[in-house]
Amino acid sequence: MSKFPSLSAHPEMVEVLTAHPEGFGPLFEYHDAILRGPSPLSVAERELIAAYVSGLNQCQFCFDTHRISAETHGVDLETFDTLIADPAAAGIEERLLPLLAYARKLTLTPTSMSDADAAAVYAAGWDEKALFHTISVTGLFNLMTRLVAGTGITANPTAQQSIRERIAKDRNNPSPYADFAKRIRAAGERAILGDAMVGRE
Repeated sequence: MSKFPSLSAHPEMVEVLTAHPEGFGPLFEYHDAILRGPSPLSVAERELIAAYVSGLNQCQFCFDTHRISAETHGVDLETFDTLIADPAAAGIEERLLPLLAYARKLTLTPTSMSDADAAAVYAAGWDEKALFHTISVTGLFNLMTRLVAGTGITANPTAQQSIRERIAKDRNNPSPYADFAKRIRAAGERAILGDAMVGRE
């Protein structure tokens, strides 16, 4: 049985967000601010961190989606074969490794963060903004993992191609996540209107 009896046994994100839309508009606007706004980190690097954190959390849904997004923005497909177990072996640029180490520790043992973790980031040539954006992406995808796991959203292998096409279409869109939320909201409103019309017949 589904965690939510009113939804299907394995609901997709569209289904969950349509049924429970509160807060998701601002949440997806935050996605755009952190993942697409001005940053010392490229979009590819931020999407890579999103996929990495999702993989650490064993969230296949988020991992697949942001792996595709990272690939669309130029990250090699082979990178993800060993990314979660060993970023260095995955061919990640050496300068990025302290950021990924920070994201890993913040995800798995957050209360053990130390000044030394930040110092390693600065020693690699990153500034405070880069560290803050790494923290923000990490925090966001720890939240998303829990929303996905808590609601029972699962990865749908048959949807991979449509997800890839949507992400490719939005490659240069500065607000792909907010636009996605708007499309979901519009679909939900159409469904509600359709149900109301059926009820009148």
